[in-house]
Amino acid sequence: MSATLAPRVVVVSRRSELDELLARHGTRAAAAWYLRERGRDLTEVVDRHDALRAALTTVGAAIPADWRRGAVDRDDLPRFLFGPEDVVVAVGPDGLVANVAKYLDRQPVIGVDPEPGRNAGVLVRFTAGQLAGLLPAVAAGAATTRGRAMVRAALDDGQELVGLNEVYVGHASHQSARYLLAVADGGRARRERHSSSGVVIGSGTGATGWCASIARDRPGAPRPPAPEEEALCWYVREAWPSPVTGVSLTAGRLAGADRLELVAESDGLVAFADGLEADRLALSWGQRLTVDVGPRRLALVEP
Repeated sequence: MSATLAPRVVVVSRRSELDELLARHGTRAAAAWYLRERGRDLTEVVDRHDALRAALTTVGAAIPADWRRGAVDRDDLPRFLFGPEDVVVAVGPDGLVANVAKYLDRQPVIGVDPEPGRNAGVLVRFTAGQLAGLLPAVAAGAATTRGRAMVRAALDDGQELVGLNEVYVGHASHQSARYLLAVADGGRARRERHSSSGVVIGSGTGATGWCASIARDRPGAPRPPAPEEEALCWYVREAWPSPVTGVSLTAGRLAGADRLELVAESDGLVAFADGLEADRLALSWGQRLTVDVGPRRLALVEP
């Protein structure tokens, strides 16, 4: 942290389900009717909304008065500028930490769970009430911080993006995508032309999410990496066998300097990270995308 500039705490959150219902239906009565017709009760939604608001209030009160502060909604992350001295506090589910991670470069991130017991707690490791005692240690560099590996996807025109959990490459509508896949791992170079519903390349953190659900149905799936390991796992989704497309090169691991390359052979292909589809790279026919372990790491504060 700078000796002359007070730390800035940036609180990241996302709209609650109640917020989204009200934006769609206008009133609580209309939202209650909508839910009731689908066998749900507005009370649960209100309780979760109130838990999030209470956590955000507690977090705000925990920030020292002489520190700078900022706030950003998940939907605005692509337009928000983080500074190197920021301390980032993500208040929400585990996925919110992944959403903000791609916009950071080693700034410490504190995951706050507004509903302990409801979230898995893989990335949101603290309650709002613990923040007041934690922030001074984080600002002083005395808190326990673990560096988590991230996935990088780079186009041959210089554009790139990173993700904490995974990068998806495929058709924007998730229909069949055609591409040439090349994998360089362990000194071997392998290639295969595919028609599939896309490729998912995940980190050790992402191995507990989307990659885990894919691997569960794959006998002999590669061992997922640990969260801090400089390695990735990758899976081709629903590869289609035909006279010109194969199904033998559909899963593996990348470590160290290993990389996966994909050359688009159809239009409409995209790459996005951690479910943020609006913040994506677009692949034109013939463009090459390279995916590997990125140089940036998430600095996640741990208990």
